[in-house]
Amino acid sequence: MTTTPWRGIVVAATLPFTADLTVDYDRYQDHVRFLAENGADGITPNGSLGEYQVLTAQERARIVELAIEAAPEGFSVIPGVGAYGSAESVRWTEQAQQAGAHGVLALPPNSYRANDDEVVEHYRALDRVGLPIVAYNNPFDTRVDLTPELLSRIGEFDNVVAVKEFSGDVRRITAIQRLAPGIDVLSGADDNVLEATLMGAVGWIGGFSNSLPKACAKIYELGTTGQVEEARELYSLLQPAFQWDTKHTFVQAIKLSQEVAGGYGGPTRPPRLPLSDEDRAQVIKDVELALTAVV
Repeated sequence: MTTTPWRGIVVAATLPFTADLTVDYDRYQDHVRFLAENGADGITPNGSLGEYQVLTAQERARIVELAIEAAPEGFSVIPGVGAYGSAESVRWTEQAQQAGAHGVLALPPNSYRANDDEVVEHYRALDRVGLPIVAYNNPFDTRVDLTPELLSRIGEFDNVVAVKEFSGDVRRITAIQRLAPGIDVLSGADDNVLEATLMGAVGWIGGFSNSLPKACAKIYELGTTGQVEEARELYSLLQPAFQWDTKHTFVQAIKLSQEVAGGYGGPTRPPRLPLSDEDRAQVIKDVELALTAVV
């Protein structure tokens, strides 16, 4: 295992449900192996795409264990530990550690809009567990913005190693590099991954790598090596699909993209409803365009 398992392409994994909305654990392990064989470097179970908010505690723990069991050597498992409060996030971090995870992806506490001091104390509590921590800046869901200034405080903890940057503002990357130089910046949104890698992002925790892992591996390679012209050509085919990653229906859209690409996505658990007919048709069109990319 690399000493920096959060770098590269770590897939924010969808979770397959059967028609009666029970977790299909066998398909989930198949998906872990599929990603490892098709250009991904790791997986994040129990993130937003994994619908962690609607899982039982037993399901959530089992998903981490099975991801680690299915992961081949060198393939990282970095579970999401998002929760309402710090104590619950600490428990999930401890569970990940006991299961053998290589790190965790940690949102700020999301029960209410925490202030800066409360956010710092939250990450201090997680830091004590001892696993590498990728902070997750998703101000749209948590109403907490991990600004570069705030990250400079969080980055003082030994185990806070990176941030998944989902604000959509690529100007943040250089600010984080300047104010929190010890933290790796990871692209958190598919629809600006090229811009992020060109600005120095050293990883990508994304969504469409569930369905288009080889194309995602290629655009990441082109961006991180500065091959701009070739990257722009490929990006023009991928970005219409990638833009669904930042929409309200991103889980449904990415699961549908798996079906279009010949895999299994399956339904979502309530309160998420199926896509409208109009959105479904557009997702299919956008993913079919992405599939024309030669990589």
